Amino acid sequence: MIVLGVIIIAQFFRPQKNEGDLASVAPFLLDTNPSDDVKGILEESCYDCHSDVTRYPWYNNITPINYWMAGHVNDGKKHFNVSKWQGNSIKRKDHKFDELIEMVEEKHMPLKSYTWTHKEARLTNEQIKLVVDWAKKVRLKYSLEKKPE
Repeated sequence: MIVLGVIIIAQFFRPQKNEGDLASVAPFLLDTNPSDDVKGILEESCYDCHSDVTRYPWYNNITPINYWMAGHVNDGKKHFNVSKWQGNSIKRKDHKFDELIEMVEEKHMPLKSYTWTHKEARLTNEQIKLVVDWAKKVRLKYSLEKKPE
């Protein structure tokens, strides 16, 4: 009975949700100019953890699952947050795209723990190629924009 009571009481304590405005990704999209296909991949496979806008499934209402998910989102945003793209230096943007290429090519992203419950976020080899080719073009753009030191 005590364990059940603790579980019930825990349901009243929840982490803050990541519910920003989708417009926050507009500067990122404008700067990086992804194709419609890549935009779709970003929306389906990346934004939940790498932007200020997360689509929450029903099971996010269950504690402690919601804390586990909040930890993943916060960690993802710490490493790569498209909603906070403006204000980053060209060098930092280029570095983030270098990491993006590596993580996607090596199939470390999206996380397996995410795709277990979001099967639609799994990337096919064709989608990986689309994302990597786009990211390489963005890096080329940044290399041309870098100021000589």
